[in-house]
Amino acid sequence: MDKKKERKTNLNKKIDFKNLTGKETVLTLITIILFVIVFVLCYLLFYKYVLKRNFENTALDFSNKNEETVFEIKNITFFSSCDAKNKSASSSNFTIENLYQYTDMALFITSPNKEKNLENTLKCLYIDNIKFTKTPTLGEPSLYYKNINNFAKSNLVDSNLITNRLDFTVTSDDEADLDTPTLYNNLANPIVLSYVNNNIKTDYTITDTNSPITYDGTLLKKCDVLLNSISSSLSFDIYITNNLDQQFKCSVYMDIPLESDTESIYNGSVTLKKDTNFIFYRYK
Repeated sequence: MDKKKERKTNLNKKIDFKNLTGKETVLTLITIILFVIVFVLCYLLFYKYVLKRNFENTALDFSNKNEETVFEIKNITFFSSCDAKNKSASSSNFTIENLYQYTDMALFITSPNKEKNLENTLKCLYIDNIKFTKTPTLGEPSLYYKNINNFAKSNLVDSNLITNRLDFTVTSDDEADLDTPTLYNNLANPIVLSYVNNNIKTDYTITDTNSPITYDGTLLKKCDVLLNSISSSLSFDIYITNNLDQQFKCSVYMDIPLESDTESIYNGSVTLKKDTNFIFYRYK
């Protein structure tokens, strides 16, 4: 076969291929589509299998790390009252500059294992992700660190206002300065925080001065403050690293108590010890 005939034969082949239009073209397209579909399905099944195995491994790892509880918060003690700064006073009226409600809370971190060891003692601890999940319609809520010696007292230290993350100093000293955020590494003292709702009433004049003015929750009633207008809830996360360098996290949620079964802040104050079941989960 000479070169001219060879070129003509190849040209005819190309023309024949380009002119494929009937069943052969449809079958070719269907074959390609089916191949793509099978490939995609196989990929999705494999990807689903990988995700399932990764989830199972993660869940198993988490379960193995948390077979036993190392740290927990079994109860929180609350004290709620009220105070105010007076602007002026006379025989016929009394003007309040800042009426504020406060709730002190003591969170007791404990360990089921009473014998102290490297696992259930603190190396470091901090609080983060503070949120007011329910904000009062009156006032301006905030959160402070508080010295346990000032628990149930209205005095606050401006420098202890928590604006973001709160880091604690962890110590094993017999005597520690608790004016700043400090915890004993053997869990001997609780975390003490103070929720404060400032400026519930400002420049408010009380004309009923026949009964004595008491700086406590009775001021709320004298100032016509409804409890549902100052009700609030908050949440935060507590992170612990123990002396084995294991890391734990616990999310705490709480409602600010203004009443109990037997007490109301309207009568002065509310003291409440609430049982809780906040467990620290090891994540690393």
